[in-house]
Amino acid sequence: MAQDSTHPDIPRHGDPAILARLFGWSTLTVLAAFLINNVLVVGFGFPGTQAFLNGSAPGGWVHVALYAVAIAVAVAVVLRGRTTSLRWDAHRVHRFNVYLIRALFWAVFLIGVADATIAFMRAESLIEPLLGSENARLFSRPSWVGTYVHIPLIVIAFAIATVTRTLGFFWLAFLIVVAELLIVISRFMFSYEQALMGDLVRYWYAALFLFSSAYTLFDEGHVRVDVLYAGFGRTTRGIVNGIGTILLGMSTAWVIMAVGFGGKQSIINAPVSNFEISQAGPFGLYTKYQMAAFIGLFAITMLIQFVSYFFDAVADKRDEPGHREIAQSSAH
Repeated sequence: MAQDSTHPDIPRHGDPAILARLFGWSTLTVLAAFLINNVLVVGFGFPGTQAFLNGSAPGGWVHVALYAVAIAVAVAVVLRGRTTSLRWDAHRVHRFNVYLIRALFWAVFLIGVADATIAFMRAESLIEPLLGSENARLFSRPSWVGTYVHIPLIVIAFAIATVTRTLGFFWLAFLIVVAELLIVISRFMFSYEQALMGDLVRYWYAALFLFSSAYTLFDEGHVRVDVLYAGFGRTTRGIVNGIGTILLGMSTAWVIMAVGFGGKQSIINAPVSNFEISQAGPFGLYTKYQMAAFIGLFAITMLIQFVSYFFDAVADKRDEPGHREIAQSSAH
């Protein structure tokens, strides 16, 4: 069941927590450096950090320099606001993650609708009569559709996310139900079905479960084995949550990213860089490469949320004011 999150006013200042804040902000800035390095390796042919370590290729120093800058930025952020409270940092990090997830939901909605429309026109051979043979060839190329249809829609989604405050979980779930209903109606009433219909449902399903995981963590909605935890006090829970966040949560997210973004031929980089599509070809959506990226986005959003969770856990351990109570919804 969904849960409501209630909290009092968040104190902006408090007792200094230099080490905890430095660890959290360093995690975020190193994440940014890691992603920039991945773009440099895959998109621009840079040699990667490994080249610097073994001296096999020039240019590896750029990657190391990015990590050094990332650490320096984290130190500057922490020292500039020595008295910034852990609760306030947790709130800021969470708000950014909410914006990111909201933008991703808008992106999959816009792309899903647009790509399903294009796939339907391809399947029914409608593009050439309406737009001409040249455009028909362009819309049959995954790289062209990805570059000139999907990417602009992603930019629009991030712009929309700045002016709307809904996360879209319920609306996306509703759209999945509608898509499933259309499949049933078209298949059993009209004996009509295209691969794009199943692709759209899987595309939205993947986005719903992977992108909502971080917000579910914020609302304590994930399953927790709490035989002992339920009896702990707030400070003890803070210790358990802080240690668990580092050893289990953050480590898992980093492993996913290390494997998924580990070189040009990794399980995320290769499909994305090649705009990989499903075996249905022109009769399905051109979004398989995005579903590979969903794995990386899941790890990124979860890591960001784990940093926010870590700040709150340390604040609980220090018994700082502003603790957010999680109100369990009642089942009727």
